[in-house]
Amino acid sequence: MTSDQNTSTPASAAELRMFSGARQYQNFSNFKNLLRVSEMQPSSQPYRFPAGTPISLPQSYEYAGESRSFNSFLQQTDTGGLLVLKEGEVVFEEYWLTGGADVQWISWSVAKSFTSALVGIALEEGCIGSIEEPISKYVEVDAGSAYDGVRIKDVLQMSSGARWNEDYGDPESDIMRFSAVMAGVGTLDEFIASMPGENPPGTVCRYNSADTQVLGSLLVNATGRSVTDYMQEKLCQPLGFEASGYWLVDSQGREMVFGGLNLTARDFAKLGDLYRQGGVWQGRQVVPAEWVRASIQPDAPHLQAGAVEIADMTLDIGYGYQWWIPRGDRGEFTGIGVYNQFVYVDPSSGVVIVKQSANPVYGSPQDDHTSEMETLEWLRALAAQCGG
Repeated sequence: MTSDQNTSTPASAAELRMFSGARQYQNFSNFKNLLRVSEMQPSSQPYRFPAGTPISLPQSYEYAGESRSFNSFLQQTDTGGLLVLKEGEVVFEEYWLTGGADVQWISWSVAKSFTSALVGIALEEGCIGSIEEPISKYVEVDAGSAYDGVRIKDVLQMSSGARWNEDYGDPESDIMRFSAVMAGVGTLDEFIASMPGENPPGTVCRYNSADTQVLGSLLVNATGRSVTDYMQEKLCQPLGFEASGYWLVDSQGREMVFGGLNLTARDFAKLGDLYRQGGVWQGRQVVPAEWVRASIQPDAPHLQAGAVEIADMTLDIGYGYQWWIPRGDRGEFTGIGVYNQFVYVDPSSGVVIVKQSANPVYGSPQDDHTSEMETLEWLRALAAQCGG
């Protein structure tokens, strides 16, 4: 179901003063009332995580060679919600700033990991023949443009070769122009259809939100259903989502799959715990096991930690099928969104952590572009507190 829940013109990122240093937690917990959305209903059989043995938060964590205050970072990043699971049980859950556990918070790019899961399900069901096929077999794009003839797999791995600038601090960057579509400037499909290429596909991993958006068009065309409808059946229902979920949509009702998912912390955690268990939920294989394994394994040199590009930086973290893979041998993986949204999974310790944030410094002139890596160390300290 698609609805315009607000009566005014949808706000742009500029109008919301995003990446300016302005505090955003009231917006991030209220987008269903600010922008166009489509709604997913709670599951007919909602699942509530059982309570486990409670933990206390760590006093400190290590970053950049020094010990830092755990609570200070929590507060500095405007953490709205923090949920910790240990072997599928809630061991910590607190909410600040926004009103509590029933609030649907914006995912930003954590939505990319949900989109990947839906592609894996569509592949298993035969709606998509193979990820070796060109995505232009399913999505109409301009001849010779960035996605013409490019493998679905390369798009999944942010390696399409499309020209892209993901600089949130530059109002003229591709990501900021892309975001303007949500305020009615064109459509998402029009944007991706004519994008230019820059690198040979499968050679450079350049973080590119348009790559995810073309995966959304793939889903719609391959399944013959909206992303909202498909996710309702394939994830919301079997995982027992407890609350309504919302996708931000453009003027034509196309979901903003690169970053527009709004869920409660508990429902975000369900994807993390599903992947922790290899795609199995309550004895049912919801996402194919092989898809989960492939999604969290960088399988080429350009996907390894230290090779992945975003804006004008190279990140010390690897990339899979729309999941980030931290350096090391613990088997961790994580969904990450701007302003420090995380769905972090550490299977070796049985831990899943959801951090909903509105870090006011993010993307502003004061941002030193290290907050994701610092958050990762903060999360690792929290996972260790669980006995991992």
